[in-house]
Amino acid sequence: YSAKPNNGHIAAAQMEERGIIKAVVTQNIDGLHQKSGSKEVIELHGSIHTATCSHCHQSIKANEYLPKFIETGQIPKCSICKGIIKPGITLFEELLPMKAWQDADRLSQECDLMIIAGSSLEVIPASSIPQQSIRQGAKIIIINYSPTFLDQDATCLFHEGIEVILPRLNRMLL
Repeated sequence: YSAKPNNGHIAAAQMEERGIIKAVVTQNIDGLHQKSGSKEVIELHGSIHTATCSHCHQSIKANEYLPKFIETGQIPKCSICKGIIKPGITLFEELLPMKAWQDADRLSQECDLMIIAGSSLEVIPASSIPQQSIRQGAKIIIINYSPTFLDQDATCLFHEGIEVILPRLNRMLL
């Protein structure tokens, strides 16, 4: 909750504001893209800032249950039906949120350039999104400390941090 956006998050938000980036598709659950000012954020693995009742599917904000859970360790219960409250994140072996997946898939088919920032591209099915863009003829820029299986397909490749490269790209595009 106390984490702050880094310069990469801020640069992405600035590029979105200027129309260079259409959307941010992220596997992160921390909400740092929104904190930095990004408006069109597709959270493939959900958000730690929301929760859902596992029985009646009521959606609630995490700040309504999380502080008490952290303090007491008691599993939170729904105020309506007493079902178990589940964090709004994708847990192991769960399906990704359908709307987020459909939005990411649509964007991957429409884009002419995809920036892959800070991803090892090892998490399936999210790792297939850039492949879809490549099949549609898009160029890709990869920014990641370690090599990925798509490095050979990248138009530009940076083995450095997003907090360094995205601000540089943003300044270059001004």
